[in-house]
Amino acid sequence: MRQPRWRQEGTAPDYRFSLANERTFLAWLRTSLALLAGAVAVDQLAPGIAPVVLRVVLCVLLALIGAALAAMAYRRWAQAEDAMRHGRELPFSWVLLVMSVVVVIAALVLAVLILVRH
Repeated sequence: MRQPRWRQEGTAPDYRFSLANERTFLAWLRTSLALLAGAVAVDQLAPGIAPVVLRVVLCVLLALIGAALAAMAYRRWAQAEDAMRHGRELPFSWVLLVMSVVVVIAALVLAVLILVRH
């Protein structure tokens, strides 16, 4: 596979920073997988937690958000590597705030569904 153009520009950063960036990327992927696992768990392990339509919508949203986060993880990793290679400040991302809000909302919806069911 051919390397991206940005990897051939600038100066290679200290490997410790690149490895830290890679660990962050992997953490984003773990979060993405957790969202996907949550979608599967709600669908398969809690079929009576909500009406079918609501449960399917919740599961699909969790899965789509997980997929989007995985795609954004690579983009953020590449932007951080590029910034380090050129001695620039690391890029700011609204994804952290958005993902926090999404997880809070999903947790609240699930909590309400559990409380209503019992």
